[in-house]
Amino acid sequence: MEKFDRIHFNPAVMGGKPTIRGMRITVGTIVGLIAAGHSVQKILSLYPYLEEKDIQQALEYAAWRVNEIEQPLNAL
Repeated sequence: MEKFDRIHFNPAVMGGKPTIRGMRITVGTIVGLIAAGHSVQKILSLYPYLEEKDIQQALEYAAWRVNEIEQPLNAL
């Protein structure tokens, strides 16, 4: 997960959800705003402390997560 250096996890911040650089903005918020049709420039104007690289990495992280395959544990 080295490539996701802007995505942080902390149980004390947003309940441990993946956040951008440890701030109180989650990957889910970014993905939701993009899905709702907001442009990167609009998101940056709404959240001036974000950088374009933050949004790009949030989208990359979300894409990576949906491609994961969960394997059930076999009962002994």
